[in-house]
Amino acid sequence: MSEHSASSADRRPLLSSGAMPKAWPFEEARKLAEHVASKGNEGPALLETGYGPSGLPHIGTFGEVARTSWVRQAYTAITGRPTRLLAFSDDMDALRKVPDNVPNREMLTRFIGMPLTKVPDPFGTFDSFAAHNNARLRSFLDGFGFEYDFASSTEYYTSGRFDAALRRVLEVHDEIVAVIRPTLGAERRETYSPVLPLHPRTGQVMQVRMDRVDPVAGTVFWTDEDGERFETPVTGGAAKMQWKADWAMRWYALGVDYEMSGKDLIDSVRLSGKICRILGAPPPAGLTYELFLDETGQKISKSKGNGLSVEEWLRYAPPESLGQFMFNHPERAKRLFFDVIPKATDEYLAHVDKASALQARCADVLPAEAEADRVTLAANPAWFIHAGHIPDHAGSPVSFSMLLNLASVANAETPDVLWGFLRRYDAAVSPETHPMLATLVDRAIVFYADFVRPAKSYRLPDEREQRALADLAESLKMYEGEEVSAEVLQNLVFEIGKRHQFEPLRSWFTCLYEVLLGQSEGPRFGGFVALYGIRGTVALIEAALVRSAEA
Repeated sequence: MSEHSASSADRRPLLSSGAMPKAWPFEEARKLAEHVASKGNEGPALLETGYGPSGLPHIGTFGEVARTSWVRQAYTAITGRPTRLLAFSDDMDALRKVPDNVPNREMLTRFIGMPLTKVPDPFGTFDSFAAHNNARLRSFLDGFGFEYDFASSTEYYTSGRFDAALRRVLEVHDEIVAVIRPTLGAERRETYSPVLPLHPRTGQVMQVRMDRVDPVAGTVFWTDEDGERFETPVTGGAAKMQWKADWAMRWYALGVDYEMSGKDLIDSVRLSGKICRILGAPPPAGLTYELFLDETGQKISKSKGNGLSVEEWLRYAPPESLGQFMFNHPERAKRLFFDVIPKATDEYLAHVDKASALQARCADVLPAEAEADRVTLAANPAWFIHAGHIPDHAGSPVSFSMLLNLASVANAETPDVLWGFLRRYDAAVSPETHPMLATLVDRAIVFYADFVRPAKSYRLPDEREQRALADLAESLKMYEGEEVSAEVLQNLVFEIGKRHQFEPLRSWFTCLYEVLLGQSEGPRFGGFVALYGIRGTVALIEAALVRSAEA
């Protein structure tokens, strides 16, 4: 994925007024533009993503930053105005439980209740657990080329950047309590305050009743579990806010214009919005996205470490495919497991082919004449994934699923095996001329070894299928030694299926996949024959017929 540049200096809109591509980031950009206009904001629009560093960064975090970046891109395209993206780490939050997927878990139990920036790093590589997880977050965001400003909650609280907003919280303390209290259980309802003072001796984040609030002095009075009373300033990092109030205070203090969040936070967004208005500012515009599910249908969690990690996805497919997966229908819940990778990869390849053609057309005509093409291009996921410009060789002449099937039939253990077929298919292809294809070849070998080969299961053809397969083999032999296109071969396969009265015709292709490839689904078979070779395909068919005769 390419670096996003929407925070650069003002520029003219890419699209004329009224031209609104049919893609969800543009709908979000329209909402953002209306929000910014209502505030009379003359500076860059501020978009935020929040991150809770109590667990290791996971793929959902990447998804939120990617999607927010695409809203930035769409906003600049329709307004010509710059943006900023703030990746905000809530690293002053208390450690509430020990994550399941970290070492030295017993050590961490001694720091329950402490701010994450005061909890030792269980990996032993950073000054704190928060610093370790913040570094992991920044590392993988940087690896994808995102442009963002990183912000630490601890730094913002301790430096005084929130002091004015925190004093404002004390001024409207009782109004905030009135908003939150009805949502709590009986016990918490009696003790709730948006303010969480840090214990001056233990350093723990204290969730206690406020005995008194002094807005003029900017302090709160409270009593610890041993009965000792304290007066604590809310400024300078001596206290922090409970998270719904914290979220609202941050929106208010920083003037956040846009923040998206998951479906599980709908009620929190509503309450934080009310608090933001009480503080004196409108809450940001935003999108509610659906959650990712693991292979069992459970919500993925950074503390549990279920689902897929970014590193695991990139082991099996290029980063652009992950962008494609994140772009698709954010309002729908999606299963996030290994078997979604090939489909997302081929969807990206199909979109990048269309986007490249549109981009070339736009470059060949005057801007006014290219308006319709620019609108269509801007609705293409590849336009977002590549930050508005599709680079040369971003696509591939061969699909990922085709490479997986080729690896399966050839039992390929090294990329050289696949390159042998590819060069016979097209002598002009090489890793140097087609870098995306080279990446796909490497990933296909790994995906095949880990998932395809263990699941291969061939079945024997029935009598009608045997006749059709024999017919296909004899028909293919007629083309041996000739240059024949994938489309001609595909038509031949269709004709034989119809001739042998497969109904529906899809059952004929299922036969080819299950009998010849050992799997229930596969590529356009004509394309497979063109790539694998007519002679090799005939040999596959004849071997299957021999197995059937011997059974």
